Amino acid sequence: MADPLSLLRQYNINKKEIIERDGQIIFGEFAWPKNVKTNYLKYGSGKKGEPKEYYTLECLLYILKNVGINHAVYIRQAAAEDIPVVNRPDRKDLLAYLNGETNTCASIDKSAPLELPTQVKRPAETDAYETITKKARLEELQVQEVKKQLAARLDVNKKEASVNIDNIKSLSETMSVEKIAAIKAKRLANKRVTIKQTDKDDSNVVDLRVMLDFDVDSTKDILKRERQWRTRTTILQSTGKTFHKNIMALLQSIKAREEGRNRPPQQQNPFPPKLPEPTKVVRINQPQQTQYNRYDQERFIQQKEITEEFKIDTMGTHHGMSLSKSGVQQQKKPPIAALPPGRSKELLPAAQARVVSQSAQNKRQSKTPIIIIPSSPNSLITMYNAKEILQDLRFTTTEEQKNKGAQRENEILLQRRKDGNLTVPYRIIDQPGKLTPHDWNRVVAVFVLGPAWQFKGWPWNGNPVEIFSKIAAFHLRYDEMKLDANVSRWAVTVLNISRNKRHLDRACLMTFWEQLDKYMVKNKPELRF
Repeated sequence: MADPLSLLRQYNINKKEIIERDGQIIFGEFAWPKNVKTNYLKYGSGKKGEPKEYYTLECLLYILKNVGINHAVYIRQAAAEDIPVVNRPDRKDLLAYLNGETNTCASIDKSAPLELPTQVKRPAETDAYETITKKARLEELQVQEVKKQLAARLDVNKKEASVNIDNIKSLSETMSVEKIAAIKAKRLANKRVTIKQTDKDDSNVVDLRVMLDFDVDSTKDILKRERQWRTRTTILQSTGKTFHKNIMALLQSIKAREEGRNRPPQQQNPFPPKLPEPTKVVRINQPQQTQYNRYDQERFIQQKEITEEFKIDTMGTHHGMSLSKSGVQQQKKPPIAALPPGRSKELLPAAQARVVSQSAQNKRQSKTPIIIIPSSPNSLITMYNAKEILQDLRFTTTEEQKNKGAQRENEILLQRRKDGNLTVPYRIIDQPGKLTPHDWNRVVAVFVLGPAWQFKGWPWNGNPVEIFSKIAAFHLRYDEMKLDANVSRWAVTVLNISRNKRHLDRACLMTFWEQLDKYMVKNKPELRF
């Protein structure tokens, strides 16, 4: 939908005519009253609960007409003509926008209600009729003059063409046959290479100019009646929708997938998932029990003779006897390893030195990424507001969440929304001591508070430099606060959040997801993201 501010800017840039008539301002086929409000906010309005005030269309058109005079003189002239004036703080940005130097302005309120334009017909029929009749009279006079000049030329040609017949003699009487044949041959030869030329006298040039002017006037009249509704440029323009963010997000996701497919071979993971070794089953070849047969006693006698020197009673049994009385030694079970095979104790924190059961190793390994946040109440991101910050991309303080009655959870499973109505889960924790070795392979990001004691008990000996080379690190702070000395030395992405301007939260927090996607494509392509 066309709005008066955009049309005023377009007509001013293209130097088109803007008509003021009967208390209306007309842009081609659209017209608004002079006192209609645009969506350009006045300086200082709309703050601290005050009502919003907008400049009128007449006010903006008047400053464009008087842009070359001094501002004080402009105010006096506008007051004398009872026209609202543009405030001095708004003058520079407003003129830059209307002259096409900038594409947008912070004072433009896109949510402001706009008045619909009225359709304007062609100029009054009387004016058109007068102009048409005047043209017709001039055209008739010019055509009559052209006709007179053409008639005069025809009369001259007729006079020149008149020949005295009495003086005509035949060629045979004056010339010989050979001479006539030579003249005919010469005439034919010249006729083939000769181009007929027209007379170029002054009267003919004047006639042609008159006819060309008449043709140009007719063409202009036709072009004035034409209406240009849409072009391929204006049809793509929209005041309420921007396609840049959607298209760039789509291109970045495609680029991330292509980089993931064509990435070079990665270095060996410090925690390679090692499959449990299959248990070896020792099969003992037990002799097949012989069925008793009363008529086959000779076989048992022979077997007794064979085993006589070892004192083995082949007919004996251990039925009803305990293992200790029977003399059979119990086979001791091998002790369960405290760590999974292939793991070194140096890579595990002290809090994780516990027994890993064989059934837990045989479970299907999760591919959900893990994000670690600080457990300190002084951090801007805690378990109270992590879901609002990372999932809803809206910053709220911990105190605000507590006042709303929010409860602290041990871990959070947030759903990140992506293009195509897709959601990807991420696990948020603040107690890294409970992570298993496989869980550490899924840690993709950590929010840094500043002090080095935050990484006490972590793998890699709790060295922040080595940790940040394997895990993406971020630091969330207010933009007016001083940056921590440790954070400035480490490889940490700083997210500067505004304390009061909530409309800037989404752009700041989208930086976190963009950096995290680049890191996971390069270092953690096996996880879901």
